[in-house]
Amino acid sequence: MSDTISIQSRMRDYAVYFRDNVAADIESACGERAFFVIDSHVWKLYGNLFSGMPEERVVVMEPTEENKSLDKSKELIECLVEKRIRKNNALVAVGGGITQDVTAFTASVLYRGIEWKFVPTTLLAQGDSCIGSKTSINLGMNKNLVGNFYPPSAVFIDLNFLSSLELRDIQSGMGEMMHFFVYAGSPYLEKMVGHYKELIADRSKLREYIRESLLIKKSVAEVDEYDKGERNKFNYGHTFGHALEAISNYELRHGQAVTVGMDLANYIATNYGMMDRDTFGTLHNLLKVNIPQYDYRGINMDAYLKALSKDKKNLGNDLVCILAERPGRLVKHRMAMDDRFQALVREYFQGVMN
Repeated sequence: MSDTISIQSRMRDYAVYFRDNVAADIESACGERAFFVIDSHVWKLYGNLFSGMPEERVVVMEPTEENKSLDKSKELIECLVEKRIRKNNALVAVGGGITQDVTAFTASVLYRGIEWKFVPTTLLAQGDSCIGSKTSINLGMNKNLVGNFYPPSAVFIDLNFLSSLELRDIQSGMGEMMHFFVYAGSPYLEKMVGHYKELIADRSKLREYIRESLLIKKSVAEVDEYDKGERNKFNYGHTFGHALEAISNYELRHGQAVTVGMDLANYIATNYGMMDRDTFGTLHNLLKVNIPQYDYRGINMDAYLKALSKDKKNLGNDLVCILAERPGRLVKHRMAMDDRFQALVREYFQGVMN
């Protein structure tokens, strides 16, 4: 198994390097002229790794949804300019997806674009967001409304960082990888479910699953980097998952909300005659392993439907989402959020999830 995955991008090609020691030699891996934007949780746990760096080259950021904003990016730019960053310096994000998004977006606009690199420390970032070029910033309550495409020049993955993650953060990453496995009809879906407890207990065994997830994403991102066609299908589970995240005030982690979102999408597809009930049952039994405990009956359905109606992919008053006919066969679908649709959503949360 190769330690490197090469990604082709219209802007610049880059590679993902699997390392066993990036935590120990992080500065040499990222270059001597680098400035670092570090997740505050990572700083608290691994701050000793950065002890040899000049203070003026380090910025610590709290990875909250509120900080995934234009205001935070502006604040970061002002801080870096004060620290005398120059166009020939690289910016390195060390953390999860929020740290990545803010850093990548900042790098894309500072001096009209400077180099950036990424050391993902969460499973969600290692198995998904670290490749694909997207930067996404929230605008108020509207998730991922602002952004662009700006790939890193290198990604360094070290699974040792996963040992300090909470269980639900591991499950979040597994949910995101599951959605790629369903998209591709990959045998890794059943394999992950079959070894679920083992993977949680020994996170070093997640390496082959991370690799499979990234290879699936690479195969699509390289031909549809700017998300104009086939890559749209990676929104599978996300339309319904994003709304669930929002109304739970992000109590539900992204990848687990996406797991619920996939199951709900499959339920709707089944009731619209797109997926047969046996396939729904098979997928439901696989996905439920990663569906978190939550008061689904207590969901404010008006708030949930309102959140769905604000999805940035919608056209007019219609919901645009990705539905599955079966693993390996996903389709883009436009549907009215009419009484029938709303009844199915209510039925799902009141019945299927209980």
